[in-house]
Amino acid sequence: MPTIDIIPSHQINKTKWDNCVANSINGLVYAHSYYLDAMANEWHGLVVNDYETILPIAIKKKFGFAYSYMPAFVQQLGFIGNQLLHDEKVVKAVFSFVKYGSPYLNFGNAEFATKHNCPRLNNYTINLNNSYEAIKSSYKKTIDYSLVKAAKAQLQYVADKDITHAVQLYKSYNQHNMQHTTNTDYSNLQNLLLQQSHQVMIRKALNTNNDLLSIVLLLKDNKRYYNLINYTTPEGRKTEANYFLYDNILKELASQPMLFDFEGSDLPGVKAFYEKFGAANQPYFHWHFNHLPFPLKLFKP
Repeated sequence: MPTIDIIPSHQINKTKWDNCVANSINGLVYAHSYYLDAMANEWHGLVVNDYETILPIAIKKKFGFAYSYMPAFVQQLGFIGNQLLHDEKVVKAVFSFVKYGSPYLNFGNAEFATKHNCPRLNNYTINLNNSYEAIKSSYKKTIDYSLVKAAKAQLQYVADKDITHAVQLYKSYNQHNMQHTTNTDYSNLQNLLLQQSHQVMIRKALNTNNDLLSIVLLLKDNKRYYNLINYTTPEGRKTEANYFLYDNILKELASQPMLFDFEGSDLPGVKAFYEKFGAANQPYFHWHFNHLPFPLKLFKP
C-alpha cells in the first residue's frame, strides 16, 4: 500500500521534490519549489511514497477553511511522477485536506482528467529538436505576409537583460485585462525572475530608430522555454513586430532537445497567432471539486 502524506512547504524535502519535477516528463517549471515559494500564498505538497508521485496544492483560506487555488503566473500543476498512483486513495487524501478547489492539471494527467470529467484547455508547443528550416516548414502560409511586412520595416532583433522593465511593461499593458492579478503578484514574479536570472532570456524587436516594438521574456528549465511575458506596442502591431520576434527566437533556439511553450491560449486571436507558427496543441485540464457542506457549498472564492 502506498504511503500518502500532505506536507506543508517548509517541511518538504525540496531536493527530492525538485528532483521528481526535473526527472518527470510532465514536471513543469511551475511545480518547482522555488517557483511555488515565490508565487503561492501558501502551499502544501501531497507526497506518495518517497516522492514517487507529488501534487502541489496551493491554498488560501476563507471563513476558516482552506481551498485550493492557482497562483498568478502558474498555468498548470497536477500530479507529477508515477502516473499509476492516481488512485482513489490519493483523491480522498486531497479531499480530506481541501474540500473546494479549481486547480489546473498538467498535460500528463489526461487519464485522470477523463475519469473525473475535467474540461480541456489549450496550450501550444513547438518541438525545438529540429532545424530552423524544418520548424519554419510547419508555419502556416498566412504568416508569410506578416514576416515580409516586418522585413520591409528593417526591424532589429536584440538581446536584453532588464527583467524589471519587461515585467513593468507587461503589467502596464495587462492591468485592465488581468484584473485578478495584483501588484503583489507582479512583484513576486519580478523577484522570482531576478532570483532565477540565469534561466531568463529576453529578446526585443526594435525599429531603425531603436524604439521598442515588441518584447518577449522566456523562462527556461531542463525541458522547455516558457513564454512568460510578451508585450507589443501599437507601432509594433502595425509593423508585425511580434511575428518577426518569435520567428527570430525560434531560429535562435532551433536544434535543441527542448520544447518551446507558448503558454496557451483559449483566446481565439492568441490561439490563431500560435497556430500560425505550426505549434501543436498539448492540452491541460481544469479539475473543479466542491465537497463543502450546504450552505458553504454555494461558496465561490
